[in-house]
Amino acid sequence: SPPEDVEDASEPTKRDRSHLENTLKLNEEKPADDVSGVLQRLRKIYHSSIKPLEHSYRYNELRQHEITDGEITSKPMVLFLGPWSVGKSSMINYLLGLDNTPYQLYTGAEPTTSEFTVIMHGPKLKTIEGIVMAADSARSFSPLEKFGQNFLEKLIGIEVPHKLLERVTFVDTPGIIENRKQQERGYPFNDVCQWFIDRADLIFVVFDPTKLDVGLELEMLFRQLKGRESQIRIILNKADSLATQELMRVYGALFWSLAPLINVTEPPRVYVSSFWPHDYHPDTHRDLFLKEEISLLEDLNQVIENRMENKIAFIRQHAIRVRIHALLVDRYLQTYKDKMTFFSDGELVFRDIVEDPDRFYIFKSILAKTNVSKFDLPNREAYKDFFGINPITSFKLLSQQCSYMGGCFLEKIEKAITRELPDLLGSIGLGKKPNVLSCDVTGCGETPKNRYRKP
Repeated sequence: SPPEDVEDASEPTKRDRSHLENTLKLNEEKPADDVSGVLQRLRKIYHSSIKPLEHSYRYNELRQHEITDGEITSKPMVLFLGPWSVGKSSMINYLLGLDNTPYQLYTGAEPTTSEFTVIMHGPKLKTIEGIVMAADSARSFSPLEKFGQNFLEKLIGIEVPHKLLERVTFVDTPGIIENRKQQERGYPFNDVCQWFIDRADLIFVVFDPTKLDVGLELEMLFRQLKGRESQIRIILNKADSLATQELMRVYGALFWSLAPLINVTEPPRVYVSSFWPHDYHPDTHRDLFLKEEISLLEDLNQVIENRMENKIAFIRQHAIRVRIHALLVDRYLQTYKDKMTFFSDGELVFRDIVEDPDRFYIFKSILAKTNVSKFDLPNREAYKDFFGINPITSFKLLSQQCSYMGGCFLEKIEKAITRELPDLLGSIGLGKKPNVLSCDVTGCGETPKNRYRKP
């Protein structure tokens, strides 16, 4: 045989990547204006119907969260969490085909990722410092500034010219090290994780057969994932490093360790495979691993496809909170005006109201309004701080926030919540796959056939 073949034998065989290209539709030419029309309408609704009220009642000072245009137009985010050295960075390298390229993330047996690394699309390879990312409001990472300088030094962005990154952003996190104290990181690790968890569209929690021990830091992480179970996918990586019988035991042990941490009737989906470019070990369940990998890729593709639905739901949730805040400030102001007489000391009157809002039925009267859930109400203490910075006299009543041409702020936000955003959501469903709506699918007006009725 020719000498080249001998050289190749020493190199580990690389796996075929065609299933990646096909499942993630990387070779499809997508029309450029695919979602831009919907995004424009979403931005318009936000700027014309939600932002005026948000601005007028300084909602940002209560929640520390202003939605930037960057956040409205941002791509879906996939977050990788889990113990150190389970293959999180290797998995990102594999999905993006970055191995042995200048772009690849560092990987190794010891804990290698000490930063939060955001992998996003860009015209050429470029590294961006965390301080620069936080300063750029167009990037949607500007709120991270509140975690301080120490954290921003541990945040890094990498731009890579890759087709998949045109549709999704990956975030690699420092591995969980159970014997390390939180303080040693020098920044609030759990708070930062929470920020990313709240914004992630998909959360991959990665394990490998040698790191199944659940300690305090992992327990804390699962506590933070409460309520986000539908976004979580658990990955048992490096599965081809075990014989079948051993793999079954490890799979059982993983469920046993996680069961107390995930109290939901429907457990998260677990994917068992080896996410890296090398061929599976001989005599392992390669067919199973490949099927599992394709299922995971389909899952990822689904999140990309549902990007707009998630975005609209996120903006609507924000609008509901802004509306409640405006109703509360209006109610505080109305109560203040009712209690004020010519001889009253304004500060004393208002201190009375802020100290004991229940005496004046402030929160109860808001609950009596339609569309307000008690779970959405901010706490009373937050308003003490809020009015400490923003004097009550600097606000106008809702009834005065109307103009002849623009209409009333409250009516506009209510219309956005009840009609405009749901309508926008409905329009996506109709226009989602215009190329597929052929006669084969719709029957061109014929009555649909009942496949389940016996002939």
